[in-house]
Amino acid sequence: MSEVYRQIGTPTPGGIVCAADHASNRVPADIDLRIPAHLLDDHIALDIGTEAIAERLARDHAIPAHIAAVSRLVCDFNREEDAPGLVPEVSDGHPIPGNVGASREERLNRFHRPSHRALGEWLDAAQPALVISLHSFTPRLASREEARPWEVGVLYNTDDRAARIAIPLLAAEGLNVGDNLPYSGRDLNYTMNRHAEAHGRPYLGIEIRQDLARTAEDHARWAALLAEVAQRVASALT
Repeated sequence: MSEVYRQIGTPTPGGIVCAADHASNRVPADIDLRIPAHLLDDHIALDIGTEAIAERLARDHAIPAHIAAVSRLVCDFNREEDAPGLVPEVSDGHPIPGNVGASREERLNRFHRPSHRALGEWLDAAQPALVISLHSFTPRLASREEARPWEVGVLYNTDDRAARIAIPLLAAEGLNVGDNLPYSGRDLNYTMNRHAEAHGRPYLGIEIRQDLARTAEDHARWAALLAEVAQRVASALT
């Protein structure tokens, strides 16, 4: 049992797996971020909806999931070890005073490194055909005005094999699909850079708009859709 991550299901060779870096808003009892409690339910603390969708992928669609069990405000698993945002002092305009002066090395050793070590071992043992990197994004940022019309985004860095197949499949479902939007995988892709691109593993970086991922019905719908699209992508890649 780990305070850092949960794993649901067992990956199988040639199968599909899911990694959800920002699924939790949990802050360990011995860490005081000194922020208003309501911000722990905000997008700055977690990727809303991703935990429930990852759980459904694992339990209903046989896509095992590696799920973060600590808030991105404590330690952001999708950042390089030397990235300023790994232990954020400000997030979307909100100060995080409890992180000012916090030991980066302590957070790395306690949270970041154990999660990535476990994910790496998990993937190495199974050699999956496809990895889903599951995230969600807020429809509206507090710190700047920015139109975000996309309902789902597909992110990638240099390996766009899976993305090129998935984008038209999602668009065919009537969705407004962001191609490397609302963020670019060329800028924010650490987990997949490390565990997929570095090993030649195809992956889908998925960003779901959070107002579409709040209810149990939303979670079931997205899990079913992503499972179907991922299966089709994996089949096309073989």
